[in-house]
Amino acid sequence: MEDKIFGTNPVLEALHAGREIDKIFIQDGARHSRLAQVTAAAKKRGIRYTLVGKAKLDELSEGGNHQGVLALAAMHSYSSVEEILALAKERGEKPFVIIAENLSDPHNLGSIIRTANAAGAHGVIIPKNRSVGLTSTVAKVAAGALEHTLVARCTNVSACIEELKDAGLWIVGTALEGSMPIYDCDMTGATGIVIGSEGEGMSRLTREKCDFLVKIPMLGKAESLNASVAAGVIMYEAVRQRESKK
Repeated sequence: MEDKIFGTNPVLEALHAGREIDKIFIQDGARHSRLAQVTAAAKKRGIRYTLVGKAKLDELSEGGNHQGVLALAAMHSYSSVEEILALAKERGEKPFVIIAENLSDPHNLGSIIRTANAAGAHGVIIPKNRSVGLTSTVAKVAAGALEHTLVARCTNVSACIEELKDAGLWIVGTALEGSMPIYDCDMTGATGIVIGSEGEGMSRLTREKCDFLVKIPMLGKAESLNASVAAGVIMYEAVRQRESKK
């Protein structure tokens, strides 16, 4: 099964990261420096590319913003929870992990992966079932961050949280009924942050497994934030706290 990566930056990141790419399609007649970088990187790795019309790229990308380039690659490989924790140990840092439970929108997952990478998180964990996987849309929205971020899949989120707790992590869940504002929750140590699904939030079992339930202050008329926006807010509160401890 092949995955589609489109857009100059995601394709370049995939090439530079050593991703297994079978074929690249480039828009015939398109001329800009980023496309030249794509062809140069493809030639360097011995990957063939084919010139096609814009209509073909529109079809392959299903109307996405391909920017004149699309690559066919093997589906992105997943890491393990153990590898995420090992990365933290290798860096000499306290683990910082994001658990995205049952997200259905690839744009949300892609955005969370991108923010997690920017915030220095060691990895993102998603369920095997009832969750969007690492699709081409996720890769596009992540804007290259997927090539540099460990993403693990777990069969059972509750069991995974127990595994993280055994490894010394405190688990922080985001919920409208949270008992404390995010600013009052200490996230300077080994921390796992749970982001619930777009419509229902965290499941009951996951909520019960959390050590802390926190809320983002809502000062206007809106009752909640988009899942990826909420994730970004709490991740960067954790960053602020962790940086202040250095």
